[in-house]
Amino acid sequence: MTKELAIVGASGHGKVIADIAEQLGFIVSFYDDAYPSKTHIEHWPIHGTCADLIALNNTNATLSNDVVVAIGNNEIRQQKIELLRKNRFNLITLIHPTAVISPYAAIASGTVVFSSAVINAFAKVGVGCIINTAAVVEHDCTIDNFTHICPNVALAGGVSVGAKSWVGISSQVKQLITIGDNCIVGAGSTVIKNIPDNVTAFGSPAVVIKSH
Repeated sequence: MTKELAIVGASGHGKVIADIAEQLGFIVSFYDDAYPSKTHIEHWPIHGTCADLIALNNTNATLSNDVVVAIGNNEIRQQKIELLRKNRFNLITLIHPTAVISPYAAIASGTVVFSSAVINAFAKVGVGCIINTAAVVEHDCTIDNFTHICPNVALAGGVSVGAKSWVGISSQVKQLITIGDNCIVGAGSTVIKNIPDNVTAFGSPAVVIKSH
């Protein structure tokens, strides 16, 4: 049976998610709030805005209600996911065929796991997260909702990353470290001490450089 999937967000991030979805057998349809100014992303047409998708779902009983939000900004991704859930959409979890996922790991709805990522035993990943290309989430890690773990990040065992945080490309986090909510860890950082909520940290070793 053909599987249809709506993708909300037509950007570079959306292209990669569409690629994953098609490898998993979905037929994708894009929706983006830039429509009608923006009508295509590569060869994929954009069919309307997120509001158009909701209206279509409410009037067409035969339309699939499977959806994934392909927006890199954590705050906006959260807003769209909550709106779609409120309108009874089925939030899909996508896992690239080359990702390695322990059967003892738990991944919540709306998360996308990119190629060559690893999520090991008893790790927990929340709603609407991005586990990007070749990221490693080791055993017993906890990734809270709407957080982005960027490409080539390595989280050692027992690391906790709070909600709506961003761990930048190629960063490394020592075992049992806690990174708070709404944090940004700059690219290439080495985190060896806990990081509080609502800050940006950067460097090797990482230090807090500003609050937000």
